[in-house]
Amino acid sequence: MANLIEEAKLAVGELLEKAYNKALAAGELPEGGLPAGNVEIPKDVKNGDWAANHAMAGAKTLKLPPRKIAEALCANIDLTDSYFSAVEIAGPGFLNFRLGDKWFAEVIAAVRGEGKDYGCSNEGRGERVMVEFVSANPTGPMTIGNARGGVLGDALASVMQRAGYDVWREFYVNDAGNQVDLFGKSIEARYLQIIKGEDAVEFPENGYHGDDICALAKLIRERDGEKYLNMPSDERCKAFVDFGLPYNIELMKKHLARYRISFDQWFLESSLHESGYVADTVKLLEDAGLTYEKDGALWLKNTDLGADKDEVLRRSNGFYTYYAVDIAYHRNKFIERGFERVIDVWGADHHGHAIRFAASMKAPALGLQDKKLDFLIMQMVRLIRDGETVKVSKRTGKALTLNDLMDDIGVDACRFFFNAKPDSHLEFDLDLAIRQDSENPVYYVQYAHARICTLIAALADEGVKVPETFDATLLQDEQEKALVKVLASFTEEIRQAALTYDPSRINRYVIDVAAHFHRFYAACRIKDAEPALRDARLALCDCTKTVIENALEIIGVSAPEKM
Repeated sequence: MANLIEEAKLAVGELLEKAYNKALAAGELPEGGLPAGNVEIPKDVKNGDWAANHAMAGAKTLKLPPRKIAEALCANIDLTDSYFSAVEIAGPGFLNFRLGDKWFAEVIAAVRGEGKDYGCSNEGRGERVMVEFVSANPTGPMTIGNARGGVLGDALASVMQRAGYDVWREFYVNDAGNQVDLFGKSIEARYLQIIKGEDAVEFPENGYHGDDICALAKLIRERDGEKYLNMPSDERCKAFVDFGLPYNIELMKKHLARYRISFDQWFLESSLHESGYVADTVKLLEDAGLTYEKDGALWLKNTDLGADKDEVLRRSNGFYTYYAVDIAYHRNKFIERGFERVIDVWGADHHGHAIRFAASMKAPALGLQDKKLDFLIMQMVRLIRDGETVKVSKRTGKALTLNDLMDDIGVDACRFFFNAKPDSHLEFDLDLAIRQDSENPVYYVQYAHARICTLIAALADEGVKVPETFDATLLQDEQEKALVKVLASFTEEIRQAALTYDPSRINRYVIDVAAHFHRFYAACRIKDAEPALRDARLALCDCTKTVIENALEIIGVSAPEKM
């Protein structure tokens, strides 16, 4: 699993250390050691491919001007069989390294050799990580917020898998509590209204008014007629919940499958209640003296744990709150199932809750002090069409759902656009998402892939296949080298996306790959180039195709061969 960017960076430090030791032995530099400097990629390629400030970092230790140290290092550096072809001194003592043929050849060899696995690393060293995302309330259809959370969670899980973490995707199903009771009462009211008339039955206060509730009531009436008409309300509501929740959950699974998201587990909240795990967790907090009673309710002393307010764990009616259940659920994740890290993908409206909840998790009684609980807080989405905010579906005239959006613009556009930087508000231009030109980033990237596939197929028809062997040293054009360098950075981009919980880096990266390919394609002739050069360029095209496929797979976007 190659990371040629990191390997080149480390190689700079090793070469300078050897150069210092050689200069020391020759009496050209004093003892004291060469301090580790920074090795960075310059913004301007004129300053080389890597720049090191070791000479300036060593000025105080070696008591010499940085420029003199740099001159001694350059005079004693040996680039033979290294990744670099030259090193130059710039400014007050920067050491600018230029990559050589060996490095470019190894990048291409790595992409070709690793194929679908190119970009993977062992950064995570098998750490067990749960990413919990979407977790939409099963009492209604999935919203646009769920659509964004779904992609961010799924793409984050993918980059972490490729970075060497053992990742588990989980959907938490709120199938218990007040919202479920209200769900049953809402279906009940619509069912009775179908039979008795809308004016004859009052709809519950704060009931669910969506068309999906009406549809469920209609399904029940069509299936069972007036079977439930004279049944006691509690029994009737339970029967409607027993039908409605599984029905909605299956619909969620269907829509998420269409959205190219699958979960390792759909975890039921009800299982925590039925097993007594919620009660046991609350008792741990009680026994530790972290609770108190007020107005008949049981409160958590969350301010003692660093939060800005206390939280109710059990209401005066004896029912546990969502907060208590959430503590039990996370304790289950860490203690019972052994995850070493948990990442919750939540909306911006949960920001304050996340801070308070993180404080609760530090309660010693829970035994989670050494566990990693992180939150990916995503900002709000605003859909734009014709310059106006969109809240309803053109087709149905109702509130826009995830499924409506997939109908309108397709899965690829949904996934690509929603995988924007999580901590930024997203203005999703629906008109741009369906344009077939270079302004649409999805089209731009997919077109690069299709262009390569078309080229490879056309040459194959002429008897020219992607070569097994070729001379990579022939790739000397500026655009060729620029393309190889951006392909080399894929592994590092994935690693950084995993470390920073920002899968949108892959969007930006694959757009950059496409841009570099289009520039290379415009500058470097392939079909009618001299055969040896043609083969080298064709191999580079094939490597680019592999990287685009791998990047798009991470974010769940297809890589079409024709457009």
